[in-house]
Amino acid sequence: MHQLDFLADEYLNYLLVEKGLGKKTLEAYSRDLIRYFEFLHKESLESVGEHDTAYILKHLIDMKADGLSARSRARHLVTIRGFYRFLVQEKVLRSDPSRTIDLPKSGLKLPEVLGTDEIERLLATPGTDTPRGLRNTAMLELLYASGLRVSELTHLKLLDINLEAGFVRVFGKGSKERIVPMGSGAINALQAYLKSGRPKLLKTGQTSAYLFVARAGKPMTRQGFWKLLRKCALEAKLTSKISPHTLRHSFASHLLEGGADLRAVQVMLGHVDITTTQIYTHVAMERLREIHTRYHPRG
Repeated sequence: MHQLDFLADEYLNYLLVEKGLGKKTLEAYSRDLIRYFEFLHKESLESVGEHDTAYILKHLIDMKADGLSARSRARHLVTIRGFYRFLVQEKVLRSDPSRTIDLPKSGLKLPEVLGTDEIERLLATPGTDTPRGLRNTAMLELLYASGLRVSELTHLKLLDINLEAGFVRVFGKGSKERIVPMGSGAINALQAYLKSGRPKLLKTGQTSAYLFVARAGKPMTRQGFWKLLRKCALEAKLTSKISPHTLRHSFASHLLEGGADLRAVQVMLGHVDITTTQIYTHVAMERLREIHTRYHPRG
């Protein structure tokens, strides 16, 4: 097992330093690898090789027998694939034994996506008559326009937005920086908020480096934004369960439906691996299938 432990440490260090993955993601990868190594140990294997395909399949079958969902098994396979790809990249192995193994199909859980009419209703809900309404409208507009994670949104600083160029600078998972366009809807909402909303939310003499301020000039918490979004969803009469990630999912899916390049969407979302982004192509295809079934004479 010593060789496996060494290779695992090398791989996790690569993910930390080269890929910039966060602590929780690294812990998940580590747990998956430990489980796989324990399986190999039971099979009397002390190392990995180019002909491990049958063992990887047996590991997946064993996990299914243990009651692991297809989604969990798919995540395990993603970890194992990444590990073997790394070993080929580092010339430890000549070929990747995991490359021919497909993800468990039912493990592909398609994210909830709002229709464009639902998005319009949601964005109009906070209103622009009050400082808080201006702030909340700007937050929703920016979340949908740029596909940010809620933690990225709430931690934005004033210096992170460039309204003239129409870009927002984001520090995502693993503190990786990316630049994302925001569009005219978000730009207009931010301009209105910065002019008439934010100055009134800050008390006299109070300053804050954060773009979206709550009490005492502090940034809104993730929980605070969740509450705001739930309230807006109820007012907009949205029937589907909605979370901040729903707007991120909708951002990605609507871009792909409009013909955007998958690689461009990957960069905007801040995904390290394009396989994470590819789930949205399935969402777009499902939407097209629904439209075809509904409107084609022989659908």
